[in-house]
Amino acid sequence: MKRVLISLAFALTATMAPAAQADDNANWMRPIKPYRVVGNIYYVGSEGLSAWLITSSEGHIVLDSGPSAAGGKLIERNIATLGFQLADVKVLINTHAHYDHAGGLAQLKADIPTAKLWISRGDEPAIEQGHHIGDNENGPTPMQPVKVDKTFGDGQKLKVGETTLIAHLTPGHTIGCTTWTTAVVEKGWPLSVTFPCSLSVAGNVLVGNKQHRNIVADYRESFIKMRAIPTDVLLPSHEEQGDLLAKRQKMLRGDPNAFIDPAELGRYVDGYEAAFNKALTGQQAAGANR
Repeated sequence: MKRVLISLAFALTATMAPAAQADDNANWMRPIKPYRVVGNIYYVGSEGLSAWLITSSEGHIVLDSGPSAAGGKLIERNIATLGFQLADVKVLINTHAHYDHAGGLAQLKADIPTAKLWISRGDEPAIEQGHHIGDNENGPTPMQPVKVDKTFGDGQKLKVGETTLIAHLTPGHTIGCTTWTTAVVEKGWPLSVTFPCSLSVAGNVLVGNKQHRNIVADYRESFIKMRAIPTDVLLPSHEEQGDLLAKRQKMLRGDPNAFIDPAELGRYVDGYEAAFNKALTGQQAAGANR
């Protein structure tokens, strides 16, 4: 649990304004070699920020985009390094509308004009206006705006070829925070894979949030909902949220099950729920003392 809480302490600052976090988040733009994780899922992000390529025989899906146009270009280079064609990417999706995961969507869409951008209805305004929506101590944290091609609600299925992803709305971190799930087969074994939306507070105003009035209830419902998702492989949007570098090193040393841990999602949710309760208590106490 100590390790989880240390990781969460870092994650709580993960959506601070770009200028404030430039030094701390240098690994957000540090390249690493892309690699296959399990089944048809590939890591194509940077050292610190995840992006995922999910392939099929009829085209591919890219999940998350990095923090900027340069982040989008980094993802494109990683896709090419793996031997896939950008033109074969059919759909761009996102976990949530914060600049560190959506700031490169405009670049990806410009460079892959045939790809369609799918965004939850709750996060569509933030993506198209180019800034976070919801009262937050870090302000609106701008990003490059981009036109959304398709919006969706809870339970939406995205099917490309033989690959199907399911959208689970888990709001709180953002209004339209989306957790994606899919199923893969690895060496004959079926595996349930979850790409969780963040559950961190990350500067969100929990008491009196005028732009996200149901924020506390949303977080609480998302803890329950995410904890119930069967998950063999957890693939989060920040490296430190899932010790992805350490798992990759285990894989390189010959461990074929490095990313498989059916208990990990429960620990992930438990840690964030504890951090949320502490933050809420603190904000309530601060409000009472004003």
